[in-house]
Amino acid sequence: MTGLYARWIDRWERKLATRDTNRVVRPFEWGTDWLHAIGFPAIAADPDDPPAALDAFDAQARADSDRFYRYRTPTDFGLRDGELTFTSPVQSFYPVNNVVRARWFRASQDHGRALVVLPQWNADADGHLGLCKLLNRFGISALRMTMAYHAERMPKELERADYHMSSNIGRTVHAFRQSIIDVRACLDWLEQQGYARLGVLGTSLGSCVAFIATAHDARVRTGIFNHVSLYTSDVVWTGLSTQHVRKGFGETVTQDDLRRYWSVISPAVYLERMRDRHIHSLLVWARHDSSFLPVYSKQVLRSYREMALPHKVFTLPCGHYTTGRFPFNWMDGLAMCRFAAERL
Repeated sequence: MTGLYARWIDRWERKLATRDTNRVVRPFEWGTDWLHAIGFPAIAADPDDPPAALDAFDAQARADSDRFYRYRTPTDFGLRDGELTFTSPVQSFYPVNNVVRARWFRASQDHGRALVVLPQWNADADGHLGLCKLLNRFGISALRMTMAYHAERMPKELERADYHMSSNIGRTVHAFRQSIIDVRACLDWLEQQGYARLGVLGTSLGSCVAFIATAHDARVRTGIFNHVSLYTSDVVWTGLSTQHVRKGFGETVTQDDLRRYWSVISPAVYLERMRDRHIHSLLVWARHDSSFLPVYSKQVLRSYREMALPHKVFTLPCGHYTTGRFPFNWMDGLAMCRFAAERL
């Protein structure tokens, strides 16, 4: 990183990244018990050899991802005082996490257009509410979903959403699958309300969840992916915001190992599913991103070009954390809202 401006952004990024003092380096776990809970038989192939079991599980899940992300539509949707609640189709070991919560922001004249909105990792209960209100001004209704283990869904022993992404390999897979399926359940509710022009908007961790949900749900016609990378593992391994997670793996696994174990929860595996879908995608990346490194974001942009997938690129002149600071937050928000208004 060179240049006065780039160094200024880098200092600002690191200052923002070090504000939180509650990051915990958790012990490494294979997490095969979480994969048993999903119910794929491949995990039982060799229970005494976790790496082999993880490889077998991932291969089967990728080969039949429609089954992996299959679910039953919830029957207990309830909207009260602007909050939608329902039982997650995926059950974890934590009851508080199994109740999905989503804030509903209805535009006065949305013409049947609605987005499911997913904030970043560790977003609090108010994350992206301002963005939802801005979307309303553009004539788009927004359903802001709380992802697994975040905010109201967080178990009491946690201060951060560590159980969604951590050095427990199987639990991370389980959490991603739960959030992805919860997004699809939100689409069910919107469809029941009469919405036919549906899209998904996700930021950072939410971007990955949004992409995989989009790839597996034919109802989605617009995808807005705010910070992009092909592999979840690359972000965790190299990003500034996830170095405490990286330390938890120690020397037990390599970056290549983790890319393989977590491929089922990585956008790279599902790019082919975007062909012939005519999905309008907005890919947002930050030129000085310290968490989603530009080298990985550029891989996404190149893949879209090479595959001739319909998309638009918006480049932010900042970093990951600074995206949430003025004036970059307004640049980002307006770009996403304009794209949604044009393409949804």
